[in-house]
Amino acid sequence: MERTWDLSFLYKSFDDPAFLQDLKALPEDVRRLSSATEGEGSDVEKLETMVSISEDITRRMEHLGGFCYFTLSVDAENAQAMRYLNQIQVLGNDVSLAMSEVQRFVQKIGNLEECIAASPLLASCGFALREMKEQACHLMDPAIEKWMLKMQLSGGQSFSRLRDQLDATHLVEYRGEKLPLSAVRGKAYDADAGVRRDAYEAELASYKAIELPMSYCLNSIKMEARTLAEARGYSSVLDMTLSQSRMDRECLDAMWSAIEESLPAFRRYLRKKGELLGHSNGLPFYDLFAPVGNGSLHFTLEEAHQKLLEEMGKFTPDMAAFMDHAFLNRWIDVDPRPGKSGGAFCAGIHDMDRSLILTNFQGSFSDVSTLAHELGHAWHNRCMAGLPALMTQTPMPLAETASIFNETVLSHQVLSSCPESLELNLLESGLMECTQTVVDIYSRFLFEREVVDTRADHAMSVDELKDCMIRAQKQTYGNGLDPDFMHPYMWACKSHYYSSDLNFYNFPYAFGLLFGKGVFARYLAEGAGFVPVYCQLLRSCGSDTITNVAASVGIDVRSRDFWRSSLRVIEKDIDRFCDLASAR
Repeated sequence: MERTWDLSFLYKSFDDPAFLQDLKALPEDVRRLSSATEGEGSDVEKLETMVSISEDITRRMEHLGGFCYFTLSVDAENAQAMRYLNQIQVLGNDVSLAMSEVQRFVQKIGNLEECIAASPLLASCGFALREMKEQACHLMDPAIEKWMLKMQLSGGQSFSRLRDQLDATHLVEYRGEKLPLSAVRGKAYDADAGVRRDAYEAELASYKAIELPMSYCLNSIKMEARTLAEARGYSSVLDMTLSQSRMDRECLDAMWSAIEESLPAFRRYLRKKGELLGHSNGLPFYDLFAPVGNGSLHFTLEEAHQKLLEEMGKFTPDMAAFMDHAFLNRWIDVDPRPGKSGGAFCAGIHDMDRSLILTNFQGSFSDVSTLAHELGHAWHNRCMAGLPALMTQTPMPLAETASIFNETVLSHQVLSSCPESLELNLLESGLMECTQTVVDIYSRFLFEREVVDTRADHAMSVDELKDCMIRAQKQTYGNGLDPDFMHPYMWACKSHYYSSDLNFYNFPYAFGLLFGKGVFARYLAEGAGFVPVYCQLLRSCGSDTITNVAASVGIDVRSRDFWRSSLRVIEKDIDRFCDLASAR
């Protein structure tokens, strides 16, 4: 089985005539879109023209930008990819300006509903057009928008690329050899306690080499976010993010309140895990991901492939067939190596109904779960196949629905059929992931909120960032973590802090986990009959607000009780884990 992805379905190389032709055609597409509101013709005709051209632009941008981004993700110093990505980002600014013109045109149409009703094409993307009209009040002044976008190229976007390159090329001195940061961080899952602690200490020591440029990247990106929020008429960066997420404060506050209530249960799990590993003062950060129980599962890639087909096929055979196709057709880049980004992601090419997945697989059950997670994103993309591109813009919180659902299905299936000797290990593996997605994500939210607020006054030093990170961890993990062994550099190794387009890319994971578990509860109650309902839910994620999409499957995301009910599912696993651990 091939272990690297194949990008040739997009272009053969940066010298491919198809790549150069698309690059040449994109500026003309932008000019066509900018002039679509001019001349004769009805509002309906002009809107139809704009929708058609925007589809062409989205396709070219996905192909061109994707080819550059995917290349850099596994080869951080590829000069051609960096050069063309810069060029495409400049063109992206022109696209943004043209789309702003479209949005202003839509805002002025007094009879928009009549226009939508008069055209099958417009009806197919009616929600997107209504949203354009509603959000037009947050457009920047046309006199400054062009210059603001240009400054972002040398501001937030450049700092984001610098951070990614620092991360991908950073080597850690570990036991006499230099290893990529992602490989050293992966040792946190090792069965050998000495390996875990040595890797943790080597990782923390290594950040000294990159902490200063990382801090400049973070401070610059967050100051830019404040500036953009103000320019767009938002009261805060968080309000801007919630608006972009089609989510309201009532929903976010209900979720965080329920999570705060549940923190003692997570701390009880962490202390019990610490006791199993011989710790009396809470769990050291280096043992957060340590395997526990009589044995741990280890998988080759081929075994992980077969395990996913077996377990996910119980949900629906279509899912197993889809995953098999992804493995066999080189949708996945598997192994950590120098120059490759850490972590994992999935990105889709909508018009070609294909997704690409990056992982850093090292054989743990957590790595198998990560594959299930990213393939869940790919399945979500598959469910949206054939929709207009304007209707595939899934807000961040709902974007995690399918990935978390897949993780939950995998965990449930494996636990239901595993031998009793492995139950403790597998329960703990699931709780470990849930703790990261609830407790650690909450710490990241608190950290980012303080950085954004403080940035109004000054740029935070490395020491301030480290202190802020530790305080956030203490507030969420509490006595579950050993205060002498925390992770002051989590702000440096998590790429989501450094997105120049997405701020607070943390709460969507908590939302996704708990929403996904709520959806999974519906599946358990209804069985196979829920599968088409679930797929339709995924298909609708870009077609309405979060509240309305959730309501389509009977979930009220503004109710604290919903979040409590999802958290109780995790708390039951914590109870079972603690009982098993106490009986050892």
